[in-house]
Amino acid sequence: MERWKPSVTVAAIIEREGRYLLVEERTPEGLKLNNPAGHLDPGESLIEAVIREALEETARVFTPTHVVGVYLGRMQRASTGEDITYLRFAIAGTVGDELPGRGYDQPIERTLWMSLDELRACPDRHRSPMLLCSIEDHAAGRGFALDLLHMHPSVKLLHK
Repeated sequence: MERWKPSVTVAAIIEREGRYLLVEERTPEGLKLNNPAGHLDPGESLIEAVIREALEETARVFTPTHVVGVYLGRMQRASTGEDITYLRFAIAGTVGDELPGRGYDQPIERTLWMSLDELRACPDRHRSPMLLCSIEDHAAGRGFALDLLHMHPSVKLLHK
C-alpha cells in the first residue's frame, strides 16, 4: 500500500505599511495571486527554503522574523483533476529592495503590494485559500518564535 504524503511548502508573509508583498504567477488555471512560496527541497531547512523561495520569486532578500502558522489544505486542479494536499509553513519576515539585474523565476509574472481589504475582495484570484488565511493570521498578530522549527542534522547528511 502506498503511503500518503502531503506536499511540504513554505510561504513568506511580508508586510510593509499595511500592504503585503504578493506574486502574480501563471498557473494551469490562469494568472493567480500567491505569497512568495514553494516546495521544500531535499536537504534544506524550512528557514532556508523560505529565504530561497522569496529570493527566487521576488528578487529580494528575505529575513525571517517569526512563524505565522502551519496550514494543511487540499486543492483539486480544475484543469487536470489533480488532487493535492499541502502542508504549508507560513513564515513572516522583512525584505529589502529588489536586487538590480535579478529577475523572477518562472512562472512569476510580477510582484505587487496589496492591502488585506484588497486581497479579501478578490478570492477568485487566489492560488490557494491558505493565502488569505495566513495573511489574516499575520494581521491578527499570530506568531511563534523561529526556534519552533527544528531540523535534525541527518537531513543535511542524507542529501549531500
